[in-house]
Amino acid sequence: MPGHEATMPEDQAAGLRRIQPLRPVKVIAVASGKGGVGKTSISANLAIGLGELGRRVMLLDADVGLANVDVMLGLQPRHTLADVFSGRMGLDEIVVEGPAGLRILPGGSGVSGLTDLDGRQHGGLISAFSTLRDVPDILLVDTAAGVSRGVLQYAAAAGEVLVVLCDEPASLTDSYALIKLLSTCWGVRRFRIVTNMTRRAGDGRIAFHKLQRVTDRFLEVQLEHTGSIPWDARVARAIQLQLPFVTAFPNSVAAAALKNLARRADNWSMPRTARGGIEFFVERLLAGSMSTEHAAA
Repeated sequence: MPGHEATMPEDQAAGLRRIQPLRPVKVIAVASGKGGVGKTSISANLAIGLGELGRRVMLLDADVGLANVDVMLGLQPRHTLADVFSGRMGLDEIVVEGPAGLRILPGGSGVSGLTDLDGRQHGGLISAFSTLRDVPDILLVDTAAGVSRGVLQYAAAAGEVLVVLCDEPASLTDSYALIKLLSTCWGVRRFRIVTNMTRRAGDGRIAFHKLQRVTDRFLEVQLEHTGSIPWDARVARAIQLQLPFVTAFPNSVAAAALKNLARRADNWSMPRTARGGIEFFVERLLAGSMSTEHAAA
């Protein structure tokens, strides 16, 4: 029955919480209003930068339509989230090891995502996250570009939203649209902004202030400029080599800026209660999925 399905994730997670103690996990969703701004590159390199700081990091490739974290890092996963959704495998069985101890959950191109599951699968997915053998300190979620329902749900469920912005009209316009939807429809009030591929010193701050002037006028949100990643030819070279630029070219200006971003992100506060456990992120994500389904009905 529909009502029974809607309560399954909460009931199953409650049972699991009685079995094992919970540890807070910092969940950061990396999003962008449009494609082509380097979002996945930021996600992958930030994850590695945090790993180099001694954090246990897991990267969830949530762009299930065009999953490419593994491609960017030169990895060849044998299994993906599709195998978890089907019940054939657990999360621990699909994890791919990356640089600096990074663990990656491959999205799987062309498969339906976490936001398109039925009630039984909801419960199974919460169970899968709850029984991870090695719970990370930080879960980074590389969302799809744009403002699809799935992107909004991932961002709303995360504790932190990092928006990747470029100083170009389309990126500014689409970033504003993303922030507007998340704030007015999903109640997100704080956004971290990283400006990418800046050409000159100060360009990132200028782009940030362009966005902030509009949000200050029309929205009730808090924006924080958390750094700029300068344009660097070695980033493109690293992508060609299928290597993270932060390790392939550690002395590059882009790598130095990315490491600064990682240090700032490492200082963002951890959840203070048990509601910050990793399965609670999944619960919030799936609760948002069911809410939108009920609204559509």
